[in-house]
Parts: sequence; structure tokens; C-alpha cells
Amino acid sequence: MWEQLLNEAGLTDREVRSIMVLGNNPNMRASELAKELQTTRLDAYNSLSRLQEMGIVTATADRPMLFSSLRVDEALQHIIEMRRRQLDNLQEGFDEVAKGITENNASFEASRRQRDEPRFAVLKERSHIYKRLEKMANDAEERLVLLLGRYGILHLCRSEALDSINTAAQKGVVVQVIAQLDRRTTRFFEKLHDSIEIKHSDDLDSQGFLQDCTHVVQFLNIEENPVGRGKEDAALVIESQPFAKAQENLIDTIWEDAVQFATAEARFTKGRIHDPLRLTIGEGSFLDSLVGALGVNDLPEHDTPFDPEAFMAAGKEVNQARQELTKGRLSNLKILGIDLSRMLRQVGNRVGHELAFSLRSIENHVEFLDEMMDWWEYAGLGRLEYGIDPVFHVQVGLDHPPSDDPDVLPMWELDDGIIEGALMTRFPRDGQVSIRRFDGTGESDDLWRYHIIMNNEEEPAESTA
Repeated sequence: MWEQLLNEAGLTDREVRSIMVLGNNPNMRASELAKELQTTRLDAYNSLSRLQEMGIVTATADRPMLFSSLRVDEALQHIIEMRRRQLDNLQEGFDEVAKGITENNASFEASRRQRDEPRFAVLKERSHIYKRLEKMANDAEERLVLLLGRYGILHLCRSEALDSINTAAQKGVVVQVIAQLDRRTTRFFEKLHDSIEIKHSDDLDSQGFLQDCTHVVQFLNIEENPVGRGKEDAALVIESQPFAKAQENLIDTIWEDAVQFATAEARFTKGRIHDPLRLTIGEGSFLDSLVGALGVNDLPEHDTPFDPEAFMAAGKEVNQARQELTKGRLSNLKILGIDLSRMLRQVGNRVGHELAFSLRSIENHVEFLDEMMDWWEYAGLGRLEYGIDPVFHVQVGLDHPPSDDPDVLPMWELDDGIIEGALMTRFPRDGQVSIRRFDGTGESDDLWRYHIIMNNEEEPAESTA
């Protein structure tokens, strides 16, 4: 009798049997349910997915996921209440339209929000996740964004979703891809339609999809083996406009800072980093800096009678201040809040990053340091030497040592930034080697020292520069 009622409520025989089994045996794996139903695990997952969307079946975040269901009577009561709400919403909408009430009416908005309650589901296995992406591409009307991480393009090209995405792009849907390029995967991006814009981000290692600011898929787990079948992959599906809007804002921020595909690809085709370099020129209020430089801090708190002589005198003082700022002294830039030292160090970091990238084929760290030192001296920047006291380190000597003259271009920041950038690129913070910068003796051949510390070594008790 219960089975017949659930069938009349719109459930399939397999969905009904799933409720009957899970209602009496909670916390079952999908494979166990499939065996009990004498069906495939894929069919079991499909039934579980629909029942999750209806709110009848719940799943844990365990690996593997464990599924439970409402009792059969509770499931039927839940469906009745759901259908009643749908019918009430339909009746209410009909009555309001019939009365000519516009969509701006508060009661209509309340009913619309009730119909648009967020829905969540968990998808297991890569094939099911990309099947959902295929549906998102087919349903997309305006925008489809793919966050593919480092190896997501491989998974996409192995799925049927690729054709649907290219078709969506051909139909005029704006399709955007943000990935973390790898020399082994760049060629696979050629399979995407020419109208699809691709960008690279060094900081992106997650995967997910966004469709029309309404549907979001966020990967929860990805197999470490990039060429595996993705049996352990899992993703959360969210149908919620507020959440999708927040996700869209985050994606737009990443997109703004990401690098065009052709520029990033040059790393692997030309062996050079052509990415744009974004510099920090200072911090704090530039308005305050300018006002202070022009000497117009003391503004009257109240309206005062117009005094032509005072007005002309104040204008003359401001003009004199501006003339002082135009004399071409570097110190004037600092007055305006522009920090050349920081900018030059950032440029140096980029040069060092490129230098380390060009030497990336050298696996031995000592050989890498030898090559870096040779390049340094050949470029006429100074002299680098090894040292072992108190730990293994690089001792820095510069041909452009620091100067106390505020109008001297701080080239030592550029030079030291190159060393810093090269070492930090070669030995990233999450690796087995740590880099620490310390003061040297202050002599021209020992200005700073970069200690190269194995993570199991004790750091020297010196103060950082």
C-alpha cells in the first residue's frame, strides 16, 4: 500500500524501494544499497540524488558517504506537505496575477522567496560531477565559468561535457575558464572553442563551476592522481542565487588578477615569464600626503568673510609648494606617499623569480646556487659567497650599497630583491627548505645573509633585518 501511494506521488519503483530499504537500515553506502536493490551503483546514485533534492534522503560527509532516509510514512507525509506548498504557491500566484498585483508586491516577493529556497546535494565520482556540468552547459543562458585548477582540463577533455560547453559558447553563452597552467596540460586547451576566454592564476588550485549566477558546483575532494578515474571525487551542488552571487563576486576578483592564456603559456613555450607585474607604490592616504606636501592642512572650521589678500597669499604658498615638488628630487616622491624602495624590491623579486624559472631544470640545489652566483657577478651586481656559520647561507655583497641620501635611487633594493625572489622561488615556503634574511656585518661584502635552513634544523638566534 505504501509503495502504491509513493508511486502515485511521482516516485519511481527504484526510488520507492530505496526509501523502504534506507528507512529500515540507515547509514548505508551506495554500493550496499545497489546490492540490496539488485541494480548498478550508478542507478542507485541517481535515485539517491533525486531523493536528496526532495529532502527525503540525507548523506553524511564521510568517505564513503552514508545515506539515510525518512521512514516510509514520514516520506509520504513530506511529499504531501511539499505538494501542498507547491499548490498553495500556485494558487497564491494565480490569485495575485488575476488581481493585477505586480511582482513588486511584498506578499508576492515572500511567496517567490519560498519557492526559491536553496537546495543542496552531494555528487560522488567524477563521471557524475561532469555529467552535472554537461547539464549546466546545456541549460546556460548567459554565463558559464569553469575553475579547473591544475589538471581539471584533463578531466574535462575526457568527458562529454566538453562538447556541451563548446556548443554553449557557439550559441553566445559567455564561457570563461580559470586554470593553473602546467606544461603537460597546455595543449588540451586547444580543444576549447575559440570564443572561450582562458586565464591562468598561480593561486588557484580548486575546481568548480558557476552557471548563470544560480547554480554552483564546488569540488570537495579530488584524487591526487591527475590521470585517475576519479572514483573518490566528490562535489557539492548548490542551487541558491545569494550563494551563487557571492561566488560570482569571488570569481570576478580572481579573473581580474589572472593572466591571459597566451601570456602565461609563454612560460612553457619560450621559457620566459611574461605575466604583468603589479606593483605596490605605497600605502596610507595619498590625499593626506598631497595635502601635507602642499601645506594646506589648516583649513578654517567655519565660513569666514572673503579676504582677497589672504586668498592670493594662500594660493601663492600652494604654488610655491608645487614648484618645490617639481624639482625632480626622489625624496619628493616619498613625500607624496610613493615608496620607490618597495617598488624596486618588487621588480627585483620578479627578476629573481624569472631567474629561478630559467634555472628550473637544475635539480641540485648547490648547482643552482652556483649558477645564480655566476649570473650575479657576470651582471656586475656584486659578489655572492657561501658561508656555513652558523648555518649554510649566501653572503651578499653589492656594487650599489645602501645610501643615506634620500635623493639617491635605491638600487640596492632592486639588487637584494633579485636574490630574495630567486631563493623564495627555488625554496617555496611550503617546501623542505626555509629561507631567512639576517643582517651581515655591514661591510660592503657582507651586507645581508640569506640562511638556507632545512626544516629539521634549529634556526639561529639572530634578529631578522
